[in-house]
Amino acid sequence: MSFNIIVLAKQVPDTRNVGKDAMKEDGTINRAALPAIFNPEDLNALEQALRIKDANPGTTITLLTMGLPRAAEIVREAIYRGADAGIVLTDRPFGGADTLATSYSLAQAVKKFGNYDLILGGRQAIDGDTAQVGPQIAEKLGLPQVTYAEEILGVADGKITVKRRLEHGVETVKAPLPCVVTVNGSAADCRPRNAKRLMKYKNAASPSETAKLPEAIAARVAANPELQIAEWGAAYVDADPEQIGLPGSPTKVKAIENVVFTAKESRRLDNDDAQIEELVKELIANHTIG
Repeated sequence: MSFNIIVLAKQVPDTRNVGKDAMKEDGTINRAALPAIFNPEDLNALEQALRIKDANPGTTITLLTMGLPRAAEIVREAIYRGADAGIVLTDRPFGGADTLATSYSLAQAVKKFGNYDLILGGRQAIDGDTAQVGPQIAEKLGLPQVTYAEEILGVADGKITVKRRLEHGVETVKAPLPCVVTVNGSAADCRPRNAKRLMKYKNAASPSETAKLPEAIAARVAANPELQIAEWGAAYVDADPEQIGLPGSPTKVKAIENVVFTAKESRRLDNDDAQIEELVKELIANHTIG
């Protein structure tokens, strides 16, 4: 049995390299100024989709991402690892979206996509850490959802079986298809790029990218549908302008500031048990520990 799987993914700023230009004056992220990477937990979700594909020949995986046109980079990354196609939801009106507007926009894209059996995504993105978008998409589409997934144990008879990693243990649940599943970082790491797929799809490009390619490569992309990464705008997915981007985002950032922790004083201890014991007592007394 084969399935049509949508994997939701996000190109996120590398939080290990956040500098003073990371935020704009309006409180939104200055994505153009930051190194961008494939959101880690979305890679975990992609691996779960690829495992379903391995076990069910004929299964197709489409990566759906919303962001700047350069987000096509993670579509290629997914294709190198085994995905079949990708869609970049990109348009100026989408800019500045919070989780509510983002989930609405992605849900509209999923509706436009139409024929799907399963939607997978990471639990949360490292640039927001809200874990809200996946569940919100499920609600907007009226689909059952399974969160905190660590492993998809099987898909059969119109149901998916999922092992969930919870705070105090694990549980195994079943849900009817179609449904939304969000995957933990504790799930299996995504497989590496496949060398043959890398060579085959290295010229895959979105329309925005194709316009900047050398003429010969652009002609090759135009002649080969497998190399074409779709770009969808707000009008194409029938998005309400009042529910996307900044107009559709009730969450507003009022201020951003960098906090640098500095020690008020330092103390050097000798290798002496009495000194260490005295320091521990002092830390307990002023409630630093204990």
